[in-house]
Amino acid sequence: MLKEETMATLKGQFLSAMPGLVDPNFFQTVTCLCEHTSQGAVGIVVNRMHGSLTAKDIFQELNIDYTPGVGSLPVHVGGPVHVNEIFVLHGMSSDWNGTVKITPKIGVTNTGDIVEAIARGRGPESFIICLGCAGWAPGQLEYEIKKNAWLISPADEEIIFHLPIGTRWEGAVRKMGIDPVSLSDMAGHA
Repeated sequence: MLKEETMATLKGQFLSAMPGLVDPNFFQTVTCLCEHTSQGAVGIVVNRMHGSLTAKDIFQELNIDYTPGVGSLPVHVGGPVHVNEIFVLHGMSSDWNGTVKITPKIGVTNTGDIVEAIARGRGPESFIICLGCAGWAPGQLEYEIKKNAWLISPADEEIIFHLPIGTRWEGAVRKMGIDPVSLSDMAGHA
């Protein structure tokens, strides 16, 4: 009988795109991995914004009453998969229906209770609203990592919730002790 190979999970890690990753969906993105198993991986891109959508558009589409202040919240592009589904990446200060705990401090929820709470100004203290997610088939992410497409580091709530959108990729790379200017798209193997 063959032993099943044990795979290390990357759940709770950031994937920061290397300069050679030119796919427009992921160029200079930071993705928070929400799940990673032998069946594949799912993540939320934390540094892409919808150009024209705000939370008001989502609340109106769902017929949810909202407080005026939250209507102007930005909507993020969480990735190119399930682009019509809402995902809320948030701090773990409260439990919501269906929350998946990513790290002790970060969770993701895509149920109506969190969207309604945000609309009424009673959502989590820290959060981003996203449409879509990123997904990888079994073995796909591991292949991309071997091809030098991603830098891997622990997910960081400060970067997700507090750094300006346009500085999150550089912030994630710098937090690893790497100067983004020094990155190359060439893979090195010892």
